[in-house]
Amino acid sequence: MTENLPWTGPRILQMMGGFREACVIAAAADLDVWSLLGDQALTVEEMARRMSADLRAATVLLDAVTALGFLSKDQGRYRVPEPLRPLLTAGTPQTVLPMLLHQANLVRSWSQLAQTVRQGKPVPRIPSIRGPEADRAAFIAAMHSVSGPIADELVAKLQPISFHHLLDVGGASGTWALAFLRIVPEAKATIFDLPDAVEQARERINQTPFARRITLVGGDFYTDDLPSGADFAWVSAIIHQHDRQHNRNLFAKVYRALQPGGRVAVRDIVMQPDRTQPRDGALFAVNMLVGTETGGTYTYDEIAADLQSAGFADPKWVVKDEGMQSVVTAIKST
Repeated sequence: MTENLPWTGPRILQMMGGFREACVIAAAADLDVWSLLGDQALTVEEMARRMSADLRAATVLLDAVTALGFLSKDQGRYRVPEPLRPLLTAGTPQTVLPMLLHQANLVRSWSQLAQTVRQGKPVPRIPSIRGPEADRAAFIAAMHSVSGPIADELVAKLQPISFHHLLDVGGASGTWALAFLRIVPEAKATIFDLPDAVEQARERINQTPFARRITLVGGDFYTDDLPSGADFAWVSAIIHQHDRQHNRNLFAKVYRALQPGGRVAVRDIVMQPDRTQPRDGALFAVNMLVGTETGGTYTYDEIAADLQSAGFADPKWVVKDEGMQSVVTAIKST
């Protein structure tokens, strides 16, 4: 592991220089380089026109993307390597492009970290060249890009699990609801999220055999009551967005929505008591600092206490993970 290597000047400088690759990939994503190429081989002049870009600047960018291995270049024509096309172009089941677009937005926020630390709040967000609405859509789609490949595996770790009605709080694209319904075939689900997220979920779910078993409800879980009647609630990658009081308020809404004896499962990063481990969690706390007014990462004891403050009992850290895949559960005992 590179973390265990001795610190040297060159190693520190190499780490600092990592921004260069990130910025090149981010620009290529924002300019839709891979989707514009598709399966074609195009000259820089053709690509500059498609990107509405300056010719000299397009040449520099495409050559850098090629140097990183994300394009090939032959006789002055650029092409997306075939193994990378499903990963980097829009609309494929395997695409990670939405997450690249989301991370491109994060690059802009992270570059102002020192100012954020000094003033204690994020600097005004700078939208991408694609505009704020496209940025929001990319964020919602990005959640599916990262959750889709791991959802079934994580849900399997929660076995044995049984429920009749799942409430997926902030269910976004429907990724998790679908994973739970695949493992509990007799159950139904309600996804509650903001209206634009619900519309993305509708598009994805309508393409599956689970559409009749899922109800979609638009709303804001910070201002609206949650749909009632479920016996299992899934709160996935939400609690890092706000402070503990917000989370206590949310857990109280989940508690009221659940049937007696129902359970809640909270998926998120769980920090060790000194908050320096896991490493990715400490870095994710920075992400919340530059992107939210009050968000952060929390320890198991904090999450358990917040669940108990809402009335839940018997909190357990049932899945332990170095990243976002930790799960803490609790029970509504009355």
